[in-house]
Amino acid sequence: MDYFPLSMFVVTFALILLGYPVALTLAGCGLMFAFGGILTGVISSQDLGFIPVRLFDVLTTQTLMAVPLFIFMGCLLTQARIGDQLIRNLSALFSGIPGSMGFAVILVAVLMAASTGIVGATVVTMGLIALPAMLKQGYHPSVATGLICAGGTLGQIIPPAIALILLGDALSSAYQQAQLSIGIFNPRTVSVGHLLIGALIPGLMLVGLYFLYMILIAWRTPELLPATERGDESKWELLKSVLPPIFLIVAVLGSILGGLATPTEAAGVGVLGAFVLTIAHKQLNKKTATEAGREALQTTSMVFFILIGASIFTLVFRSYGGDELIRHIFDNLPGGRWGAFLLTMLVIFGLGFLIDFIEIIFVVVPIVGPALLAMGFDPVWLGLMIAVNLQTSFLTPPFGFALFYLRNVTPPEVATLDMYRGVMPFIGLQLLLLVMMAIWPDIAVWLPEKLLG
Repeated sequence: MDYFPLSMFVVTFALILLGYPVALTLAGCGLMFAFGGILTGVISSQDLGFIPVRLFDVLTTQTLMAVPLFIFMGCLLTQARIGDQLIRNLSALFSGIPGSMGFAVILVAVLMAASTGIVGATVVTMGLIALPAMLKQGYHPSVATGLICAGGTLGQIIPPAIALILLGDALSSAYQQAQLSIGIFNPRTVSVGHLLIGALIPGLMLVGLYFLYMILIAWRTPELLPATERGDESKWELLKSVLPPIFLIVAVLGSILGGLATPTEAAGVGVLGAFVLTIAHKQLNKKTATEAGREALQTTSMVFFILIGASIFTLVFRSYGGDELIRHIFDNLPGGRWGAFLLTMLVIFGLGFLIDFIEIIFVVVPIVGPALLAMGFDPVWLGLMIAVNLQTSFLTPPFGFALFYLRNVTPPEVATLDMYRGVMPFIGLQLLLLVMMAIWPDIAVWLPEKLLG
């Protein structure tokens, strides 16, 4: 029965691939294997008594209160079509420069990532607004779609990304378990704030790599990145339209960086700022508020439903001794802890083709995280490596989620193969960032150590 816990993964992911709801599959498989283990005497029925305690912890964790607030902020800004105006205004602001609209797309993606944190919403919004304009101006389809997909996935790494909040909460628990397993009974803690602050430098470095790539393309083959024609608007008028979203981002991230607010409190500031922006753009009405509230409620319910199912699944997995099995496998892998780390990254990358990042964070990280952290890896560094890895899987053909999002709103004349070609350079840039973070871990850990200790 030593390898019996692994069969839980096989059955669960097989059912997910067959189309069954993720949350129900996780909870159902966990309970099914629990009852089977009780009948065969492998686990105790008393283990199921911990389920209510775990569910209560999920619903009362203060850190996770930031999730519905940031989701609502993103939904409100999306419904108010703030991103549409940003793309047009920034493109006009950089008019006359080769690749002006491409630079505008990346900058808007950064702003939307920092204000919404939702990859699908960013990709779809820019696909509907920017892609037709880019194609009309003469951008090659592969270049245009590659820029939009790569920019949209910045929502995975630019704080305050929803993925980072969920990942930070999972790693915080895994880090405490790892320390307890090696005899440290007064464990250190790592917070969501550590991960959000740590993501700033890698996120900005990735944006810088995107810009350098675009500058290189504009220099070598300027016909691929034509300049936007100058409009009648003054630069000051265009700049004024861009400043309010930037102020919102500075208010949210600045309150976290300055230690003035927790991520949850900063999320409340973000929601207030989103309402102010929506009012300023004269977009606040009953329809906008209702649609934003409905979308936020559906997304939040989905996230917590999956988290509840994953909590039941991981509890049963540990009851079977699954955490000890994972630790045993990692200890016997060739290459020591780096072999275990590489295997984990490959598994997460592969799962990123098939299931959403939420399931990976809630299921995989709580199981492999304690074993990896017990081997001495820094939790902030490990969390950001996983985040960039997941971001890369969003782009990789043929199953990258960003490609699916964009394909749904792309004109028929744009070939899928062009989309695949377009994202390949950006996948290479993200892998380059992973290598740089592996060689120089201070890229991820220096800023949170400096600000939070």
